[in-house]
Amino acid sequence: MELILIIISTIFVNNVVFAQFLGICPFLGVSSRVSTSMGMSAAVIFVITISSMVAYMLQYYVLVPLGIEYMQTIVFILVIAALVQMVEIVLKKVSPVLYQALGIFLPLITTNCAVLGVAILLIQKQYSLLESVVFAFGTAVSFALALVIFAGIRERLEIEDVPRAFRGTPIALVTAGILAMAFMGFSGLV
Repeated sequence: MELILIIISTIFVNNVVFAQFLGICPFLGVSSRVSTSMGMSAAVIFVITISSMVAYMLQYYVLVPLGIEYMQTIVFILVIAALVQMVEIVLKKVSPVLYQALGIFLPLITTNCAVLGVAILLIQKQYSLLESVVFAFGTAVSFALALVIFAGIRERLEIEDVPRAFRGTPIALVTAGILAMAFMGFSGLV
C-alpha cells in the first residue's frame, strides 16, 4: 500500500513540474511537438529511474561508509552525466530522427534539475531501495505526463486563433499556469 501511495503522490499530488517546479527548462523547450516530448519523456524516465537507483546505492554503500557524504552532489552529477551519454549513444544508433528532434535538449538532461533533484530527494526522505525506485519512477512519469499533456495543448494552440500578443511563449506560460492549477486539484488525494 505504501508503494501505491508513493506512486500516486509523485505523479499527481507532488508533480515534479507543477508542484516542485523542477525540470522547467526541458518542459518548455521540448514541448512543442508530442512526438518529441514522447521521446524526451522516455529518455527522462530511463535516466531518472536508473540514476536514482545508482545514486541510492552509492550513497549508502560508498559515501556513508567512507564518511564522504559531502561529495553527494558531485557523485550524483557524474552518474547522471554517464547515463545521459549512454542514452545519447543508443538514441543516435536506434532512432536518428528522434536524436535530431531532441537536439540540444538531450544532453541537457544532464543538467535537468529534476534528475538531480529526485536523487537528492530520495536520500532526504530516507526511502528504502525499493521505495526509492518507485519514487524515482513515479516522479519521472509525472514529468512525462506533464510534458506530453503540455505538448498536446501547444500543438492544438498552433491551429487556434490566439491574439498576436499571446502567441508563442506567453500563451505557453499561461497554459503551464493553468495546468499547474489543474494539478492542484489532486492535492487532497493522498
